Amino acid sequence: MFLIFGWRTKAHHVGTVTATCRVCGRHGNLLVVREVTRLSLFFIPLIPVRTRHLLRCASPYCGAAVKVSATEARRLLDAGTA
Repeated sequence: MFLIFGWRTKAHHVGTVTATCRVCGRHGNLLVVREVTRLSLFFIPLIPVRTRHLLRCASPYCGAAVKVSATEARRLLDAGTA
């Protein structure tokens, strides 16, 4: 009997805010991204193992991602700016 399991991470675009990137310092759009890692059994995602929120710079020169808390991501989306 074979047991096939693994982890899969999917990124979901939650919204966009206008702010200054914390890495490159450019002012522009930052993408708010929620990444969910799930345990998969026989290629069927079952249990969410980890959820994290990222601010990803939309600049083609930077593209850096900074980890933020869920409450900070929600606050940024409500305010629209950082």
